[in-house]
Amino acid sequence: MIPAAAHIELNMAALRHNVCRAREYAPGSKVMAVIKANAYGHCLIRIAQNLSAEVDALAVARLDEAIRLRKAGIQGRILILQGFSQIDEIEALLHYQLDVVVHSEAQVQLLESVALADSITIFLKIDTGMNRLGIRPEQFSELLSRLQLCQCVRQPMVFMTHFANADDVQDVKTVQQLTVFTKATKNYAGEKCMANSAAIIAWPDTRLDWVRPGLMLYGVSPMLKGFAKQLGLLPVMSLYSRIIAIKQVKKGETVGYGATWKADKNTCLGVVSIGYGDGYPRHAKQGTPVLIGNKRAPLIGRVSMDMLTVDLNACSGVQLGDQVLLWGDGLPVEEIATCAGTIPYTLLCGITQRVQVLVKEHLSEA
Repeated sequence: MIPAAAHIELNMAALRHNVCRAREYAPGSKVMAVIKANAYGHCLIRIAQNLSAEVDALAVARLDEAIRLRKAGIQGRILILQGFSQIDEIEALLHYQLDVVVHSEAQVQLLESVALADSITIFLKIDTGMNRLGIRPEQFSELLSRLQLCQCVRQPMVFMTHFANADDVQDVKTVQQLTVFTKATKNYAGEKCMANSAAIIAWPDTRLDWVRPGLMLYGVSPMLKGFAKQLGLLPVMSLYSRIIAIKQVKKGETVGYGATWKADKNTCLGVVSIGYGDGYPRHAKQGTPVLIGNKRAPLIGRVSMDMLTVDLNACSGVQLGDQVLLWGDGLPVEEIATCAGTIPYTLLCGITQRVQVLVKEHLSEA
């Protein structure tokens, strides 16, 4: 099969390697792989199929994601991070055998009002300072006692929280959140779940019964500074396209919409078949690199829907049809995100449906 011009290659060997790295960081913890948002743009079902035997549980944001997994034949534990807001969702949790996060008193009231034929596993979330989802610490004892009386809640529950600033090793908020969580839960039986990718890497005291790696599983650094390679992680997604035109522009001529780039000398440029219609960031700045062979070529002009242009003056020998790497194995997505004034999450999640997906099972040779 001839790959489409714009395509991603998903390396499942790299995915498995990154799971091993998470376990090396937290050898005493069970691993819950976060695969929400279409597995961070990596294709929900494919990633779940490759992870389900490698981890202790999967986590998604919403009920519909979990149901898709079950209908695709994915077995094992699946946690819904956003929880539920109505009784029919609770019934679906039981039907599809799903775990769920409880983060508000309103949810406790729903559980108290429902009659189920069996019980469900609850992850009780405490808001330790993120101020998004979670019960306040001062509510914990009361709501826990009420949940312990609910016939539909399996005992003991798991206690969890989420960090706001774990990606910043200089910030004291993570220690503050850990202190709040420890104080609230210390006298109660139940497994504990705190560490996201950044905390797994940078905050050893948060690696409790469960860890929840997300971004690091896909071979991307979750930290404010640095690259995945420094953490022993390998990129799972590589975004490719190819050169569809090569042309010469004269000194003083402009390129692209808005004429934002003007040649300061005679320039050989390449047109690459990818744009924001594929998920490449429109606001990538001039000079953002692409990789052609082993040479970097800088972006020139404005990214358009289907195409972008690069300066080939330093890339002798480029030919029509040559492959172009936009990010991935050899060009960190963290670097491209910085050039576009965003974060890697948005680039990975932004890949659109018209981009072909190819799967690779083995690591590239060094």
